[in-house]
Parts: sequence; C-alpha cells; structure tokens
Amino acid sequence: MPDTTDSEIERVLQEAKTIAVVGLSPNPNRPSFGVANYLAGAGYRIIPVNPGQDEVMGLTCYPSLDEVPDPVDIVDIFLKPERIPEVVDAAIRKGAKCIWMQLGIEHEEAAKKAGKAGLTVVMDHCTKIEHIRLIADRDP
Repeated sequence: MPDTTDSEIERVLQEAKTIAVVGLSPNPNRPSFGVANYLAGAGYRIIPVNPGQDEVMGLTCYPSLDEVPDPVDIVDIFLKPERIPEVVDAAIRKGAKCIWMQLGIEHEEAAKKAGKAGLTVVMDHCTKIEHIRLIADRDP
C-alpha cells in the first residue's frame, strides 16, 4: 500500500471524534497510555480496548473491538504485527473509518484488506506525533 499522505492523515484526525485504542496499557509509562492521554486532552473520546483490563484512564475498557458498543472513527493499534489482521477484521465489522498502526507497526496484507473495505489506513505513524505536527502546532 502506498504511504498515506499528510493531507489524508490531517483529514482523518480532523474528522474523527472517537478513537478506540487497541492495546491501551494502564501503565502511565507505556507509549499507548501517553498517546491516549494526549489524544483525550486534544478533545477526542478515547475507548480503551484491552482484554486484561476493566478500566484504563478511568474509562471502561473493553476486551475486544467487537464488544465496544459505540461507533468508532479511528482504531489506533498498539499490538504486535501478527495481531493486526484480527483487529482489522473487527474494525471492518464495526464500520470504523480508519485503521491506524502505530510507529514500528506494519502489516501489508491487513492494510490492503482494510483499504479494499473502504477504510483509510495509516501504518508506522504515531497519532500523537501526527496530531502535533499537522494540527496542534499549526498557526491559526
């Protein structure tokens, strides 16, 4: 899959309201926690997804994306690449608008499947870094 352009990433971040963070850790020292905390502060509604947790950041945590009761715009994935296909399948079933694989995470096959299903796909980028770069730091 071709790299997602800055304008596509910017559009996804501007249009999104709800982000499911798959693999969100309750440990404040983990990257997933720092990114989710930043995104919550930037005004997004965060939905934690982690089968080992009942609550993260004071929010109800769901064991899987399929069990999240609300619509989701971005599925932000903090998992090993071999776990990506199952999350992509769930995101397609859920009607998510974007699959976002964090820095260092890529899965070409799953990305192609998500793209064919109409989802925007971002791989190997951090939602926090891209939000700061494309939206928060922009001059008014």
